[in-house]
Amino acid sequence: MHRRDFIGGTALASLLPLVGGARDAAAAPARQRLLPPALNPGDTVALVSPSSATDERLGLQLAEEAMQALGFEVKTGRHYAARYGSLAGSDAQRAGDLNAMFGDSSVKAIICVRGGSGAARLLPLLDYDAIRANPKVLLGYSDITALHNGLLAQAGLVTFHGPIGAGSWNRFNVDQFRRVFFQRELMQYRNVVEAGDELVPRKHRALTITGGKARGELVGGNLSVLVALAGSPYLPDFAGKILFLEDVSEAPYRIDRMLTTLKLMGALDAIAGFVFGECTDCDPGEGYGSLTLDQIFDDHIKPLGIPAYRGAMIGHIREQFIVPVGGKVELDADAGSFRMLEPVFQG
Repeated sequence: MHRRDFIGGTALASLLPLVGGARDAAAAPARQRLLPPALNPGDTVALVSPSSATDERLGLQLAEEAMQALGFEVKTGRHYAARYGSLAGSDAQRAGDLNAMFGDSSVKAIICVRGGSGAARLLPLLDYDAIRANPKVLLGYSDITALHNGLLAQAGLVTFHGPIGAGSWNRFNVDQFRRVFFQRELMQYRNVVEAGDELVPRKHRALTITGGKARGELVGGNLSVLVALAGSPYLPDFAGKILFLEDVSEAPYRIDRMLTTLKLMGALDAIAGFVFGECTDCDPGEGYGSLTLDQIFDDHIKPLGIPAYRGAMIGHIREQFIVPVGGKVELDADAGSFRMLEPVFQG
């Protein structure tokens, strides 16, 4: 699921005023953290499309059936099946669906049908006062990173980075969903490592960059989408946070450039810990004309001297963690894991 937007010259030009230590200009004022009410089977959840359109009706049908199989009643956004170019309707239509579902007292959670691109266009159109008055669960990943960060920065709302409605609801993802939302478990996020027919396990391996433990609130998401918010009031403060990132179909030189951007704006120097998930289809290609991801993390993350690891089950992968954006966690970089420290729901 490609969500590449326009992260090139336009986005970097917006960062020029931030170079030289003006990090505070990029972040919204810190807001009190706002927890959503808990979910229960039988609740009503809303399916909305804040980003790209779904190319086939079957994807919308599968999203609805998956929510029903999880035990929910389902409402759909008025425009969730709409199309405006590559987007699921106009900005006003997509933002209107989000605002309507936050304002609907019968809806207990909002599930994003898919990512793609376009969610950042909605951030100036959302009713943050109404969202603060009616907090609820929001779930999605990839382009939904724009909503996670905008809602945290502007409303203080803790949201959830994880599977989209039209994505895979395999056994692992369903188990994650039930443990997080129904059982309200203080989750321990540790990769499931299976050897299969290999002598030593190869899949889902965590790799320590710098050992140690750190505590803080989680911020982050998709690297490309996050960096595209630079210079706006829709980025939360990075000071003392645990930054988690992932990406897909980006050449290593682009990963290097985006991490350089986070360094130049002061974000990397402010964080307390770092987790990188999967960078799917981010290989350098043939030859030696590119930095490797190992070298990029050694250049940008290792010198920070903070606990950091890569390989977490976060990103454009079939089985993925559901993590609370804005939730308080403890990171153990030596173990390649992190855990919730506090409940992420009201009550």
